[in-house]
Amino acid sequence: MGGTTPILQSRTIPLLPFKTRKPSNAPHGSLHTGTRTATAATPSGLVTHGTNGVIPIRPITLLVLALLLSTLFTVAISFSFLGYEADEPYFMQTLNNVAETNPGIVLLGENVDVDVDEPSIGIRWSILGCGNGYLLEGSAGLHGSDLCGLPSFYIEIYVDSSIEPTAIYDPSHLPFVSQSGRRRDIQNLVQFDSDHTLDVHLDQLYPFDNYVLTSTLRAVSASNTTIPIQKLATIDQVSSFVIESVDMETYEVVSSSSSSQIPTRDIDLYVSRPIQARMITLLLFALSWFLTHATLISVYLARKRSTSQVPRSAKPILKHLGGSLMVLLVIPQLRNAMPDAPGYDGVLIDCIGFFPQMILSGLSVLILLLLMILRE
Repeated sequence: MGGTTPILQSRTIPLLPFKTRKPSNAPHGSLHTGTRTATAATPSGLVTHGTNGVIPIRPITLLVLALLLSTLFTVAISFSFLGYEADEPYFMQTLNNVAETNPGIVLLGENVDVDVDEPSIGIRWSILGCGNGYLLEGSAGLHGSDLCGLPSFYIEIYVDSSIEPTAIYDPSHLPFVSQSGRRRDIQNLVQFDSDHTLDVHLDQLYPFDNYVLTSTLRAVSASNTTIPIQKLATIDQVSSFVIESVDMETYEVVSSSSSSQIPTRDIDLYVSRPIQARMITLLLFALSWFLTHATLISVYLARKRSTSQVPRSAKPILKHLGGSLMVLLVIPQLRNAMPDAPGYDGVLIDCIGFFPQMILSGLSVLILLLLMILRE
């Protein structure tokens, strides 16, 4: 079996020349030829995407991340409500100073109600006694001070030299706690309200309006003897207002004789808007003007597009009209969102803001409507 294995001769098939795009540096009129070359084929099951190294994120992943960040943000700002109870009581240091240096009767304004529209200021006073001889047994510890509590004797309070007493305090009316023997702090028995007229000649400068209130108070015992008031103090911040109080020792003269003096105590309240309220008001004021300017720009764009478009049509104006109508509805809502804003009584912020904004926005809507009518 001595056969020979035939040698297979390979035959080379020449590749035909093909035309390709002429290079940019080739002379004009020349023809660029090339030779086909074999390239590796990509498997049909493998799909490649050109992401330039960026990994695409699925929409559901973006939604989950957005919800997570929103939840974390909400929880973080919610911690702002924590910690107030751990702070020292506001009047504690004031009461301790009075008890240690000059014991006596103290009136604390625990609530101040500022009503610019009325206009008036209502103060909720609490009657306290500090130091030996003034502190009712079993009542110490009010406002965090162990040296102050309810007064131990009968007191009548006169506000602004009134003929009748504004408040009457009688410790005999206070009930005892059966288990501990402590005196109950009944608000209507130890607190009283005083109303004062507010000078509002600067209310037109909102939110930079300031107010001043002065008042005088006098305390009288059951024997018709004047009791010196050692301290008048109020809280320093209420809703939409910051309050600064300054008290001073004064006296009244009841007869022509200069030796007949009745001790009183006066308090001056300086009321203004907090910085946060002013910033929010100014931001809303600026935002309203930005929206108003946007309506004017919409009129310009609608006019420009409608004149250059052939044939003329009212459809391009429709979207500008819709935006201007939205602005016309949003501006009053921004005005109402201003903190404790006064009524529409012509204050300065309305004369340079709300009223011109509504007029310009309304005129913009009217002009856009006229343009639509002319294009129909």
